[in-house]
Amino acid sequence: MKKILSLTLALILIAVSLLAFSSCNDKKTDEAIKVTTLNGTTGFGMAPLMKENAQGNTANKYEFEVQTDPSLVLAGLINGSIDIAALPTNAAANAYNKTNGGVQIIAINTLGVLYLVTNNIEVNSMSDLEGKTIYCPAQNPTFILKYIVEKNNLSGKVTIDSTTYAKPDALREAVVAGKVDYAVLPEPMVTIATSANKNLKTTLDFTDEWNKISNGKQLVQGCVVVRTDFANQYPGSVKEFLKEYKSSIESLNNNPSSAAAAIKEFGIFANEAVATKAIPNCNIAYLDGNDMKNAMSNFIDAMNSVAPASIGNAIPNDDFYYGA
Repeated sequence: MKKILSLTLALILIAVSLLAFSSCNDKKTDEAIKVTTLNGTTGFGMAPLMKENAQGNTANKYEFEVQTDPSLVLAGLINGSIDIAALPTNAAANAYNKTNGGVQIIAINTLGVLYLVTNNIEVNSMSDLEGKTIYCPAQNPTFILKYIVEKNNLSGKVTIDSTTYAKPDALREAVVAGKVDYAVLPEPMVTIATSANKNLKTTLDFTDEWNKISNGKQLVQGCVVVRTDFANQYPGSVKEFLKEYKSSIESLNNNPSSAAAAIKEFGIFANEAVATKAIPNCNIAYLDGNDMKNAMSNFIDAMNSVAPASIGNAIPNDDFYYGA
């Protein structure tokens, strides 16, 4: 009887020890968490956190990298060299499908950043664009514009040109030079263009236009994802990251000038003055859990209707949404 009691107590102690070890081992402490963000607006919200990390003020240890090519970020997520990454929303869904669930979305970081810039032409509503040619960067901006055009019953009545100036930089230069009368530009390109040419007007906010046709569900263009294996192994680190990242975004919105300095310092965007001016129009936000899922699922449904390949030709399952 005593042997049985002793064995039982031993097993209980082992179980408690394992539980305690597990609870303190759910954070990555042996080496830094590898976080990659794209340059431009998608990465703006990360800048204050990067500053805090450089000063040794973060609970997690991070190794940050800024990339210009989403395909390289996807490759890093697949091969495990990246743990957490900031990506366009359609790229996040694409990553989930390409990895068979190996990537999860953990937060929305950017709502809508697209605006219609015109060459001294008044545009008050989408209907004013009937019969016009709208120049738009390729990929996500074009898909979003196409969806908005369709929902406003303007398909076939508006020409969308996403090949002449496929890159935002090229389109911005064409707008400033007066070669284009109607252009869809993201921030901070809008700020650069309108500062360079005083005849240019920001006439439509496509975040507002999206909200009008989606029952108030928000346009979401940027997000943060995590490798599913990393999230399963280190849930404590993910929880701590989300806490620190939320604070980072709050810091950016509360103090744009300070954040802009960090944005320049860490190579997210080169012009500090432009970043300071653009931040209020970039709709940098923080959504997680069900708020994230509701907004993102609406966006994915929309993209699936106009450009299925942009999200990997399939709507992600519920396990795509971390914490929802």
